Amino acid sequence: MAKPAMVKRKIVKINEDLCDGCGACVTPCAEGAIQLVDGKAKVVREELCDGAGFCMGVCPTGALTIEEREAPAFDPKAAKEVQAARGKPILKETCFRCGATEEDAVLFPCRHQGESRWVCVHCLPPLIHG
Repeated sequence: MAKPAMVKRKIVKINEDLCDGCGACVTPCAEGAIQLVDGKAKVVREELCDGAGFCMGVCPTGALTIEEREAPAFDPKAAKEVQAARGKPILKETCFRCGATEEDAVLFPCRHQGESRWVCVHCLPPLIHG
C-alpha cells in the first residue's frame, strides 16, 4: 500500500492534557476520524479528518482545536466507506434553548457564554441577532 501524499491543510488537534475522555466528540465526527483510545480522544486516521471542526463545539474541556500542518490529504472515498459502515449517526444532544433533537431540526455546535452547546436551526437566528 502506497504511503498517502502529505499536504499542508487544516486538521483537528486534540490536547491530551485537557481531554477527559468523555467521548462527546466522537459522534459529531461523521467521517470517523476520532475515536476513544485508552480513555482519551484521538484522531486515529488523519486522512478521514476534513478539518470542519464539528467536534470542537461539543468538547466540554476545550481540548480540540484546528491547526494547519502537514498531514495526509483528506480522503473523501475512505470517509464515505467509514460513514456507510457506521450507519446513520444520531446525536443525543439537544438544543440548549428549546430542547429540539436532531430528529426535530438541524443542530449546530456552538459556544455560548463560554460553554460548548448545541443550538437548532430555529433558535440560531435569535441567538445571533438577539
